[in-house]
Amino acid sequence: MNLKTEGFTLKTKNSCDSCLMPFNKDPGKRESNIYCSLCFKNGDLLYKGDSLKEFKQLCYQGMRERDINKYLAKLYCFMIGFAPRWKKYSEK
Repeated sequence: MNLKTEGFTLKTKNSCDSCLMPFNKDPGKRESNIYCSLCFKNGDLLYKGDSLKEFKQLCYQGMRERDINKYLAKLYCFMIGFAPRWKKYSEK
């Protein structure tokens, strides 16, 4: 695991650079070395926006649809803000 103090980026080689989902929990077939199958398909990121808040809401809805406990889903969504993809964006 690599923790950088400037902007605090959380990166592990075994998790998605966009949503931090561990690759061993990825429900699909990954097409990228750095993104999970839920974030990256057909050679492109599925969420094209730059709103971290909106992305977190989409992720939360997806986790709840997959029966992830609401408190865990909120924690996981909080962590998304530390993913490498979101380092340059603020929560707008």
